[in-house]
Parts: sequence; C-alpha cells; structure tokens
Amino acid sequence: MSRLPALHREDLDEAGQALWDQIVSTRPQGVVDAAGGLRGPFNPWVYAPEVGRRTADLGAHLRFGVSVERRLLELAIITTGAHWKAEFEWWAHVPMAREHGVSEPVIEAIGRGETPSFEHDDERVVHAVATQLSTNGHLDEATYAEAQALLGDRGVVELVTLCGYYVLVSFTLNAFDIGLPRGASTTFS
Repeated sequence: MSRLPALHREDLDEAGQALWDQIVSTRPQGVVDAAGGLRGPFNPWVYAPEVGRRTADLGAHLRFGVSVERRLLELAIITTGAHWKAEFEWWAHVPMAREHGVSEPVIEAIGRGETPSFEHDDERVVHAVATQLSTNGHLDEATYAEAQALLGDRGVVELVTLCGYYVLVSFTLNAFDIGLPRGASTTFS
C-alpha cells in the first residue's frame, strides 16, 4: 500500500489537473488504475505538480526524443530498476524491453542480479554503463570509451541522464512504497 493516498483528478487544483492530463495523454493505457488513481510514480508527482510536470516532461523526452535506440534505453531502465529493486519500474518496463528486442535470457539475468551473456555488444556496453553508474556513480575509462564509440558524445549524455532519471523514479517508487497492480508478482522481494 502506498504511503500517499491515491489522488483523483477532481481532487487536484488547476496545476495538478494539467499534470494529470499530461501524464494520461503521454503514457500507455492503464496508467489510471481501476479505482481512478494514477499508477507508478505519477501519484506522488501530482502531490507536487510543478516538480511532477518537469519530471514527467524529462521522462517523456528521454524515452521518445533522444538519439539512443529504444532497445538500449529499455535495457538501461531495467538495469537501473533492478539495481534499486524498484518493483513497479521492473514490472512496467520489462514488457517494453521485450517489445523493443531485449532477449528473455538477458532480462532474466538482470532480474536475478547477474551480468547477462550478451549476444549484442551494444547491449553489453549499455548494461555496463547503467551498472557502473548505479553501483558507484562513476564510469571507468574503458566503459566510457566504449560508450562514446557506440553512442557519440550526445548519446552518452542522453544515456547517463536516462540512468539518473530512472534512479529518481526508483527512489520515488521505493520511498512511497508504490505497489504493483493486483495480481502482479514481485521480482525482488
């Protein structure tokens, strides 16, 4: 059970309602649960709509407006979510990782906290970036050089920003004890 009661659109002031509408229009169906509240990190964000709006804007841009291939973005997201044991993030992004081409053996290994055997070298590099940033907040020289060769300077900035953004999402989910939808199974508990 979340530490913050679920707000509904009609509970919110004008800024909160505008954020609600933005979230609902830019996220997949199902972001509003059966009781009429927002799933995931979005309910906490409508409690602080100016922070929430900027955070939601950044998230949408990072998933849809960057130069890095979506398969690699989703790999970085699930790697970050697994590190922080953010159940909702894992639940929400594993299907997207599959949809965009991350293989089941890679997903399963990340879920177990293991380093996968990668068929694709670009995935190995992105996983190393997300893992090193989550583990110690730094990139070693070899990993940075590989990421730069793969993605260029712009892509490395985008990837590092994405990883940081999903740390923020993980912290939001974990701090407010955001649960999974009814019937969903936990991975990390």
